[in-house]
Amino acid sequence: MAQITAALVKELRDKAGAGMMDCKKALSENDGDIEAAIDWLRQKGISKAEKKSGRVAAEGLVAVASNGTTAVAVEVNSETDFVARNEQFQSLVKGVADAALANDGDYDATKSSTYGGASHSVEAEVTEAVGTIGENMTFRRSNGLTVSSGVVSTYIHNSVAPGLGKLAVLVALESSADAGVLEALGKQLAMHVAATNPQAMTVDEMSAEDVEREKTVLVEQARESGKPDNIIEKMIVGRMNKFYQEVVFVEQTFVIDGENKVSKVIENAAKDAGTEIKLTGYVRLELGEGIEKEEEDFAAEVAAMSS
Repeated sequence: MAQITAALVKELRDKAGAGMMDCKKALSENDGDIEAAIDWLRQKGISKAEKKSGRVAAEGLVAVASNGTTAVAVEVNSETDFVARNEQFQSLVKGVADAALANDGDYDATKSSTYGGASHSVEAEVTEAVGTIGENMTFRRSNGLTVSSGVVSTYIHNSVAPGLGKLAVLVALESSADAGVLEALGKQLAMHVAATNPQAMTVDEMSAEDVEREKTVLVEQARESGKPDNIIEKMIVGRMNKFYQEVVFVEQTFVIDGENKVSKVIENAAKDAGTEIKLTGYVRLELGEGIEKEEEDFAAEVAAMSS
């Protein structure tokens, strides 16, 4: 039997959003397995939490850079939001984004590439900035998209300066349509991604593990309601379709009009443009995603749990 530590309970609570005692019981019932405990909570109707990448906890900035057919997004972290508002730090992040654009968003290549007009690497520039700004900072990640014909649109949410903010999105549209038309469509699609945070672009690109896990949860929920297996089978088809409509980019309802699926929006735009428009990829970088920060009031909650 795995030891159910306070830290393990906290991790489950952060992911599932359930109460402390419910989380402790879920972990006890599932031998300390976090993912199994989340599923157990959902099956019992205690939590509707889905697998999350983590809590947003780091400060700093994300940035985008683009040349039309290629665009990149980068994240550079700092310890405090105060430093993120510093012009020197903002200039550093812009420089990292420019270097990433020259390397098609490849993280390792960008780190080792020459920074701007300097004679040293991007990694060395960030290290040097730590000494001059006086706060720890890290070039954490980068990603990029390219099309042979068309546009890669960019969007920054919570912008603090041109191309800099807290959330960056790229959307790639392959097409021979007018660049202005594609840019307008791509910008709206990028805003949609910022708002909905889809798990995958298409159903086929969904993780097989995530799909199977969702099916298992839905089957258990249906069985607890007392439905026979033949009815459950039909129920699961409908519920999985609903699940896809919630988490798959092209299956989601477009947030701009609140009516059409994203796939239909692109189809209609292609019809208006008189030529095919193909969505080939998207990137969503949210500042601090996956970095967890300790809760200040957690000690009191642990004390209450153990009393």
